[in-house]
Amino acid sequence: MFSEKAKLIKNLTGVNSSKLNYYIELKKRNEEIIKQNNRLEIINQLVRDINIDMTVKDVFKRVYSKLPLAIPCDFLGLALTRQEELYMKAVMPPVFKSPCSIPRESFLWKCFEGREARVLENVFLKDIFINGKPGPESRISSLAVAPLYVKGAAQGILLAGSGLSSAYSPSELSFIQQLADHLAVCILNAKLYKQVIRAKVEWEATFNAVTEPMILIDRNFNILRSNNRFPVDCSPGKENEKNRKCYAKVWGRDKKCEECMMDETVRTGKPAYNRVQTDSGKIFDIFYYPVYNEQNQIAGIIHHMKDVTEKTKMEAQLMQSDRLAAIGEMAAGVAHELNNPMTVIIGTAQMMLREIKESSPQGDLLKDIVNCGLRCKKIIQNLLTFSRQDHYPLAPTDLNKVVERVLSLIHYQINRSNIEITLSLYPSLPAVMASEHQLQQVLINFMLNARDAVERLDREKRIEVSTSLLENGGEKRVAVTVRDNGIGISPENLPKIFNPFYTSKEANRGTGLGLSVSLGIAEAHGGCIEVDSEPGAGSSFSLVLPVREPE
Repeated sequence: MFSEKAKLIKNLTGVNSSKLNYYIELKKRNEEIIKQNNRLEIINQLVRDINIDMTVKDVFKRVYSKLPLAIPCDFLGLALTRQEELYMKAVMPPVFKSPCSIPRESFLWKCFEGREARVLENVFLKDIFINGKPGPESRISSLAVAPLYVKGAAQGILLAGSGLSSAYSPSELSFIQQLADHLAVCILNAKLYKQVIRAKVEWEATFNAVTEPMILIDRNFNILRSNNRFPVDCSPGKENEKNRKCYAKVWGRDKKCEECMMDETVRTGKPAYNRVQTDSGKIFDIFYYPVYNEQNQIAGIIHHMKDVTEKTKMEAQLMQSDRLAAIGEMAAGVAHELNNPMTVIIGTAQMMLREIKESSPQGDLLKDIVNCGLRCKKIIQNLLTFSRQDHYPLAPTDLNKVVERVLSLIHYQINRSNIEITLSLYPSLPAVMASEHQLQQVLINFMLNARDAVERLDREKRIEVSTSLLENGGEKRVAVTVRDNGIGISPENLPKIFNPFYTSKEANRGTGLGLSVSLGIAEAHGGCIEVDSEPGAGSSFSLVLPVREPE
């Protein structure tokens, strides 16, 4: 031990030196070791800061707080490039405002363009930038400058200044360059972090801005993310509020939906589509899009819901209108063909009546021919009126006359099924502002549905048609009601009867559009359709319209 110390003393100071010189040199070595430790601590601190979301200025302040323990440092600055200019980004202590532009005549530009660390002495006399700032020139004599490289390109410079002359040795300049290299990584990390955060915010804002429900679901049907645009009638019950399963959160079910296409999307790797109709009558187009992870495996599914209820109703109305137009065109053709021979029959019978005596037995027969012919003419005229598909403007309309005209049109279809029709019309019924053609369409639909409901009964078949005047709080409304004693509608199907394309009839007896279109007509007139049904006892449908004065 003592021999080693003696050898060390001999090597450092010579044989004739005193032990005092040894301890002085040892103290200098210890101070150098402490500086090196401080430098390592600063570098390690920078490395740790790379992994957290600190800003460049925050990292810069932390470095400055410990840098004087490692090297002489009365001033620390960071300059970065922007649009081919060099701007002072951060300064410690804040002796002048940043950012500020650095003129190209400054020594700092030479260090930046030369891409190597340099030291400048007598800074306050030699550099135009430092000399032009109030504050730093009084405390800086030596200035060490090191370029910052990001992905091989110089992006700025790091400045360390001291009031001491010749303050920076080559080893200290090398440390400043290492510090600059690590700071460059921090700057790159901060930029990338900002880009990620900005992309995340933009994606979330875009995702949440979509007005239609969008849900990200994993392969186990758990909701990972949603834009919280769930339809009102699809909101879950209290027992499912905390359940993250999509079938519970969206549809309020306790197991996977039968119509779900998610398994097919996972199996094929392609988008899938399905149309779903809720119990409340809402119709949704459901789109399923696969989401892939880094291994190109399906990690989840985008579940996109689109409410197409109104669109489907419009399509149904268009289909019904096209259908009625075709029927009307055919009816018009038939009516015209029948009108001419019917005119001849009536005219001939009337001429024969003039030529025979009133007491003749043939007179009664001819009168029957004339009366039946006139009745046929009236039916033909009604067919021609119904066949016109123009959009008539609203006009004062007598609901009783609409009922009589409709009965004249379909009376034969109902009578041949041995169905008794009872008519009860309210006298002096106020007129309503309506399209007579559309009201006929609604009433015909009611009558045909009632016929289908009683047609196969073994008991008496009966349809009652009535009009009435309703008053509530001074508001007057008129109603036409069609009541049958047929099979009725089950409670579970009652909410669905106005859904487009819903029908309980055979495929060749209905399209499921009649009531949907009728409801649209009623609502367009400011009215509604009221339904009352009891399974096995019959149903009643009422078209209720407000009484309004013509504008």
